[in-house]
Amino acid sequence: MFFACAKAGLILMPLNTRLAEPELRYQLEDAEPAVLLHAPEWADAARALLPERSAGPEELVSDRHKVLEGPRDDDGLLLVYTSGTTGKPKGALLTHANCFWTNLSFDRVAGVDGEDTVLQVLPQFHVGGWNVQPLLAWWKGARVVLEPSFDPARALDLIAEKRVTTMMGVPATYLFMAEQPAFADADLSSLRRCVVGGAPMPPALVETWRMRGVEVVEGYGLTEAAPNVLIAGKPYPHVDVALRDTDTGELLDGPAAGELLVRGPNVFAGYWRNPQATAEVLAGGWLATGDVAERDAEGSYRIVGRTKELVISGGENVYPAEVENVLHEHAAVAEAAVVGVPDGRWGEVCLAFVVLRGPVTEEALLEHCRTRLARYKVPKAVRTVDALPRNAMNKVVKSELLELQR
Repeated sequence: MFFACAKAGLILMPLNTRLAEPELRYQLEDAEPAVLLHAPEWADAARALLPERSAGPEELVSDRHKVLEGPRDDDGLLLVYTSGTTGKPKGALLTHANCFWTNLSFDRVAGVDGEDTVLQVLPQFHVGGWNVQPLLAWWKGARVVLEPSFDPARALDLIAEKRVTTMMGVPATYLFMAEQPAFADADLSSLRRCVVGGAPMPPALVETWRMRGVEVVEGYGLTEAAPNVLIAGKPYPHVDVALRDTDTGELLDGPAAGELLVRGPNVFAGYWRNPQATAEVLAGGWLATGDVAERDAEGSYRIVGRTKELVISGGENVYPAEVENVLHEHAAVAEAAVVGVPDGRWGEVCLAFVVLRGPVTEEALLEHCRTRLARYKVPKAVRTVDALPRNAMNKVVKSELLELQR
């Protein structure tokens, strides 16, 4: 369907089947698709959502041959709705040119060739499910092992069975695989590279995979950039980045910390039917990512948090990712997430939520933080949970953590 739409000049809008009916209905009402295509197992849901336009693949076959004009570079190709973790989802329109350039830039630094076998476990409703390896693999004539969903034990088996050479995932993908009892003895001899994005990868987890002989390449991107922006701390080819002061809006030179801006042919056309939101995020000719990054003297970038996640404690800026990385260093911590909560004395303080893999006291974790962080960055408290709430992309939903605190 993707290639049929691409050839016909139509826009493909993948839907997240994990969403509840009201969430799906919102996206369909916002996008107003001409046809809702569904697999047989989703027939009832499709008819309930869009009865007059739902169709199975066989219903789209035409008796009459139609000659269609080929699409232009700036025509829409993918309409991908953002996760909506900070409000109503918005449809990001990616053009043929966006997808071409982002795959070309990826190929120039973390390439795929015709002999590769790519394991694709990211959901196809996410931009990474297309533009981080799969489309490039098909472009280069490589083999793609396309999974309908992610199962960590099955993924390990597939690497050995299909002789997978490279794959893409979020940190949770590699965490869940590494936690499998079979991981230590799994045959990973064919796997030369793992690409990771979506969130910072804890250094300890990177080392776990490197100890198994697998190169881990950390990238950064966002849907609105189709998504590839940084790899191993440097901008992809054909991508320009800059930092701006979060208070003044001025561009920053040299080593600095500020909001990351992106410019290039990979940057999206805009939000579907939302010119106001488009103008806000593309102000000044740059795509404003909403992510805070640090740039060192060599021009390498490190993502340290979200502008909206920034915790200001006693007038000092605290980026949750920095505190999370310290907690991940403790042997008893499997996962960690840090949020800001109101505090009568300091305005805001950090509150940590952890999933444990071994026994440890709250005081021991706090002392671990005190020896590695400035006092104002140390969490006020640490809460133990059975699991961190995640969305369908396995990203932590911090708003749900805040609900646990109320």
